[in-house]
Amino acid sequence: MLDAAHRIRSGEDFRRVFKAGVRVRSAHLMAHSLRDPDDAHATRVGFIVSKAVGNAVVRNRTKRRLRAIMRDRLGELSQGELFVLRALPHAAEADFSVLDSEVVELIDKARKKLDRRGRRA
Repeated sequence: MLDAAHRIRSGEDFRRVFKAGVRVRSAHLMAHSLRDPDDAHATRVGFIVSKAVGNAVVRNRTKRRLRAIMRDRLGELSQGELFVLRALPHAAEADFSVLDSEVVELIDKARKKLDRRGRRA
């Protein structure tokens, strides 16, 4: 489980990441990332798993997998970074190791894209 300090919960924060951040995609996941100029807060992560992924049991299992992956990967994100993972419809069918490698790939892609664009909130 992620600590409360590392979770994005407010709709305003989600909207800010979508509007001002960068978007990267893999086969099963999409990520939105934003480096917050107020980096006094901890790195925060949010998750979106829609009904297109499956029923409640499948969605919750997918969220648990993504939370476990991100708990181990928090150190790879910058201080104050906001990172949102969106599960695409076939994410529930992917193995844990596949999702883990895709998250690593998305973090790397997002970092490169943020550095190239110099995006800030």
